[in-house]
Amino acid sequence: MQRITITMDDDLLAEVDALMRRRGYESRSEAFRDIVRDMMSREQAAQPDSPCIATLTYVYDHATRELAHRLTQTHHDHHALSTASLHVHLDHETCLEVSVLRGRAGAIREFADEVTTQRGVRHASLHLVPVQISTDAHSHGGESRPHEHVRA
Repeated sequence: MQRITITMDDDLLAEVDALMRRRGYESRSEAFRDIVRDMMSREQAAQPDSPCIATLTYVYDHATRELAHRLTQTHHDHHALSTASLHVHLDHETCLEVSVLRGRAGAIREFADEVTTQRGVRHASLHLVPVQISTDAHSHGGESRPHEHVRA
């Protein structure tokens, strides 16, 4: 492990210290390591061909004309990206949906844009996590077969 020295203005350092207290970090080093990891992760996920897992969370008005049908059709059009979905009725008009996705960052972003730009969709958030995908052959209690593993 390397030791480094950084210089920053007092106001920014005060914000880092406040972040440490809110998040429960025991040291500035732990906080800075997480900040750097987050930045590296965002950079990697920004590459269109980068393999990712993701969550797309959005709230929508299910009474908006044909919106539920259009959203369902968009999901079907991109079924290869979809791993799972959670649908929650918040009230008589509003639904929350969380979609778990897996694929290339560019394809996931395109899908998210198709969903979240629909009239009646609001409060959308896409969270991408870059991953490494490997194909390994080993047994899970039976015959050994190659299959994909996703490592975040």
